[in-house]
Amino acid sequence: MSAQPTLGIAVFPGTNCERETFEAFRSLPVRLRYLWYEDPDLSGVDLVVLPGGFSYGDYLRAGAIARISPLVDALRVFVEQEQGWVLGICNGFQVLTEAHLLPGALIQNTSGRFVCRRVALRVENPHTPLTRTLSAGEVIELPVAHGEGRYVVDASTRRKLWERGQVLLTYVEDINGSVDQIAGVMNEAGTVYGMMPHPERAVDPLRGWPDGIRLLQSWVESWREQHVYTG
Repeated sequence: MSAQPTLGIAVFPGTNCERETFEAFRSLPVRLRYLWYEDPDLSGVDLVVLPGGFSYGDYLRAGAIARISPLVDALRVFVEQEQGWVLGICNGFQVLTEAHLLPGALIQNTSGRFVCRRVALRVENPHTPLTRTLSAGEVIELPVAHGEGRYVVDASTRRKLWERGQVLLTYVEDINGSVDQIAGVMNEAGTVYGMMPHPERAVDPLRGWPDGIRLLQSWVESWREQHVYTG
């Protein structure tokens, strides 16, 4: 096996965080490549990140058009048949819910306004590949930038998310009206992750803001350990 997994960063028309995401992962032991929205094949890719932006201009609703792209069709096979690992950030989270690869939906903030600022987040489940370097109840800070970040889910699924430990992060204060102030969740299998905050924008310890790189590094290292990547 190769010493480094290959991480693909999806690019849709309107994606605007692919370069930031690429740079955030450059310090980690992965090979990086971009995945074009028309690509119907994920052969050779081990991890996939759906970054933030406004795929297809957020027409209809955020993520609604991207979900029918060839890349997302390939992503369904990657997740459901190959148990591939996926991380959706902001618009990427919206795409994953629209594609039914994560439960719930992201709708317009209750304020009706775009929210762009640093927020405090509480760690709800530290026993996942993404959060394992954190502690239960720990508060971290990441930036948000979204107009449709209000996470909603039906009552039955909401209960199951908490019972199964699928809620990863919650907002310390209510910034968008999300159910239970949920900021990030994962699927039941623990292979697909979605979060509205942007970890790729908080990766520089020299600037006193390292919480994002802690999440990304944990995710990559967890995958390497589980797949016998030793470097």
